[in-house]
Amino acid sequence: MSRRGVCRQLAGWMMASPLAAQLDLPYSGERAPALEELVNVFEFEPICRLRLPRQNYDYIAGGVDAEWSLRNNRGAFDKITFRPRMLVNASNLDLSLELFGTKLSFPVLIAPTAGHILATPEGEFATARAAASMETVMILSTNSSQPYEKVAETTKFPKWFQLYPGPDMETTWERVQRAKESGFTALVLTVDAGYNSHRERLLRNRVQAQVPAGVRSPQTERRRRVREEEAPEVDRPKMYGLSTTLMHKLDWVFFEELKKRWGGPLLVKGILAGEDGALAVQHGADGVIVSNHGARYLDYAPATIDALPEVVSAVGGKIPVLVDSGFRRGTDILKALALGATAVCVGRPPLWGLGAYGEAGCKRVLELMRTELALAMGLCGKATLKEIDRTVIKM
Repeated sequence: MSRRGVCRQLAGWMMASPLAAQLDLPYSGERAPALEELVNVFEFEPICRLRLPRQNYDYIAGGVDAEWSLRNNRGAFDKITFRPRMLVNASNLDLSLELFGTKLSFPVLIAPTAGHILATPEGEFATARAAASMETVMILSTNSSQPYEKVAETTKFPKWFQLYPGPDMETTWERVQRAKESGFTALVLTVDAGYNSHRERLLRNRVQAQVPAGVRSPQTERRRRVREEEAPEVDRPKMYGLSTTLMHKLDWVFFEELKKRWGGPLLVKGILAGEDGALAVQHGADGVIVSNHGARYLDYAPATIDALPEVVSAVGGKIPVLVDSGFRRGTDILKALALGATAVCVGRPPLWGLGAYGEAGCKRVLELMRTELALAMGLCGKATLKEIDRTVIKM
């Protein structure tokens, strides 16, 4: 083989390595490994990075400010080790659970993320099919790049809808009604996005909006009209150079009205403190999602695996506690279950799968996480989710 051929093979190996995501490598559409060659979720990211335009990849990958929380979401898992038990019959593995009337094959849901069309031309349609094929729930984002109704019709498997209030109350209630009529079985209210954050990767790409160009944001036109109609004497957030959403004005009174109008399971997403978990129970929430929004809003917010025990304790077993942000391995999932989580939501990994291999990639990401979780459970001597408790881990 010539020296050029050797260099080409070496370059191909480097681009497929998870280390490539940490390097400032050129973006290109060169050949990547076949889907079946990948052995863990991390290996999807550099391939996604190669195949997507830089602006699209940066939107998916980026966090806020210096991205400390983005790194800490991962680093926090390394502080937790297992206490595996031996001579335990764990042959009858069962990862299934029931959540709000839907049986899931394993405790991993697809978290709400915007603009899947940035990763694949079919957008959320591909994600919905991948989730259904794995018998798990996709939570559709308010900022879906495909119409809510059409995504709901893509498969018969139940789906949840994530709500960003705004830009005004009229639009908010219209969106809730659309989701209800489309057949979404649960509503997830995101409460941690009252102020638009400074995502420096987007700013460097001269992208000011939280939802990038090319992704249909259903509230864009109404937001423009609201800005024209409302002319407060002093807009303090703008005075400080801040951009806001309707959420920054809302409180638990809004939540109670939302619960009445929705009439079904309602979860609160973005909880990081025990006090807010307790308030969620007090005001009638059916579940909470411990989340720092994938480290996309407040830098130096705690890693969710660190915040989880406090919220679980405050909720006291009265409602399910889910968790997201930073989950990549089956061992990550087992650690969260041991700390009291009912299930885990994953956001970036399905998008890596979509960007790298389309629908098949998204499904394979979920398969790998399910297999890794089953293996970790079996090796720790836990055959079912009900058997998992705090004794599985050491912190």
